[in-house]
Amino acid sequence: MDNLGKVMRVNLTEGTVKTEDLCEKTVREYIGGRGYGTKVLYDEVPKGTDPLSPENKLIFANGPLTGKAAPSAGRYMVITKSPLTGYIASSNSGGFWGAELARAGWFMIIFEGRSPKPVYLWIKDDKVEIRDAGAIWGKDGHEATDDLLAAVGDSQAKVVCIGTAGENLSHIAAIMNDKTRAAGRSGVGAVMGSKNLKGIVVRGSARPPVQDAEGMKAALASSMEKLKTNPVTSQGLPTYGTAVLVNVINQAGGYPMNNWQGAYFPEADEQSGETLARDFLIKRYSCFGCPIGCGRVTKLGEKIGEGPEYETIFAFGVCCGVAGLEPIIEANNICNELGLDTISAGVTIAAAMELYEKGYIKKEELEGGPELRFGSDEAVVYWTRKMGLGEGLGKKLAEGSYRLCEMYGHPEFSMTVKKQEMPAYDGRAIQGIGLNYATSNRGGCHVRGYTISPEILGLPEKLDPIDIESKPAWVSIFQNLTAAIDASGMCLFTSFALGADDYGAFLKAATGFDYDGTETLKAGERIWNIERLFNLREGLDPLKEDTLPDRLLKEPIPDGPSKGMVSRLGEMLPNYYKYRGWDEKGIPTAEKLAELGLN
Repeated sequence: MDNLGKVMRVNLTEGTVKTEDLCEKTVREYIGGRGYGTKVLYDEVPKGTDPLSPENKLIFANGPLTGKAAPSAGRYMVITKSPLTGYIASSNSGGFWGAELARAGWFMIIFEGRSPKPVYLWIKDDKVEIRDAGAIWGKDGHEATDDLLAAVGDSQAKVVCIGTAGENLSHIAAIMNDKTRAAGRSGVGAVMGSKNLKGIVVRGSARPPVQDAEGMKAALASSMEKLKTNPVTSQGLPTYGTAVLVNVINQAGGYPMNNWQGAYFPEADEQSGETLARDFLIKRYSCFGCPIGCGRVTKLGEKIGEGPEYETIFAFGVCCGVAGLEPIIEANNICNELGLDTISAGVTIAAAMELYEKGYIKKEELEGGPELRFGSDEAVVYWTRKMGLGEGLGKKLAEGSYRLCEMYGHPEFSMTVKKQEMPAYDGRAIQGIGLNYATSNRGGCHVRGYTISPEILGLPEKLDPIDIESKPAWVSIFQNLTAAIDASGMCLFTSFALGADDYGAFLKAATGFDYDGTETLKAGERIWNIERLFNLREGLDPLKEDTLPDRLLKEPIPDGPSKGMVSRLGEMLPNYYKYRGWDEKGIPTAEKLAELGLN
């Protein structure tokens, strides 16, 4: 396993760094990344641990393919116990930091304890130092990145860090790398802040080896041909980025508007990928080894930044009733600098707008700030910054929409699952994605089982978005495959063109283990189930929490192509449990656990 790298264990309380070997059995069963990291968290973090206490652990984990010659293989995962949900957090990011960590010879970093003062970690190949970050603490992520690179004297090093949101322990704080790429969801930035860890700087000099170089070449040649001929990976994403979905989802009547009070936005084209490309795009951005290049480098006034992605456009745009891209781009740039999850930030502002318009947030609480009204460009930008800085009402918003709405006695206005904000697809119009939200181990999330691919895009085959019969099986399979992809170090977007057999071929070449499509999916299923076990241990009540907001279950979409629809989750959930081999209460059976080696 030396070709995959070593495990670094950093005790921030004691100021020590230790090196450990990878466990071959764990790599074989959980692959790496999301899988290996979750196994460590499950084994080492006791039941009931406070997510912001020194006893919680913060794990940065590569996959066996991170930094290797597989397409879009620059991904890493951050795994911890979430302060937002109280359950598993495993956030994924791209860019170049993960690949640089692999080049330095490391597979995983496990942070334990809490430093008595602000620090950062400097990794140069096998040399590791814990250094003082007192002069950098309090700076935003962009300033901190520049200062950290200057401090180590190497402009080619790669930086992951938190901004002020993470320092302030915001429950929706992100961890940022390469300034604009985010491990965004579940409040992982707050856990990093709770440990007084400002950043990790890494510089590597080695090319990560593989077990079977010829096998890797063959897998690469086969997959590249598929990526080049797939319309999403060869045309849609490179041309318009993820924002290509704005008009597509709106035309399907599934584009959540005004905090999910509607699902069709007549002004959607004003914030579409086509408009973004025409008016603001400078060039494409590609993460490490990526042939797709879905990233957008944009210019607003004199400021150049990256993004916004489709989810960000939804969150600060249609969800807040805002049409134009200017305030969306500005809010996105603020999130990148201060370190906020754009989905949770925008959806929380939308919830605050509903609370304000219905009289629950009072005008005097705004302290002179712009009124929280749907359609207000000014409010979106202003309150995003206040959230990231933790100032005034922004401090309440920084806890996420569930806690905000609960403070005001109206949790029903929080569009969350397991206290995490849902992303940009309405589960009333697209039934499978609603089931995926409800059952996601990390709460409201689209990238844990992206059934938008078959339900809307027709890949790998077209499904009727309002049909429910086939969705339990499709959701389960997509969730298992996604878990394996996250564990591998490759990007989920490659799955528009690739299947389980393709990922199995790459994993076999990288590890030497006899992976194929079946074994890859089985590993994904094992990962999904150990995440479920972690959540159950932490108090998950499936019959109460595998659900959607009442708005999606009881309030029909008022207009547009999906007028009159509600989520039919109650009809799908029992069949989902059955397909997964769980009992009627949503708990994995002894037989299923034995099958997966989890008993």
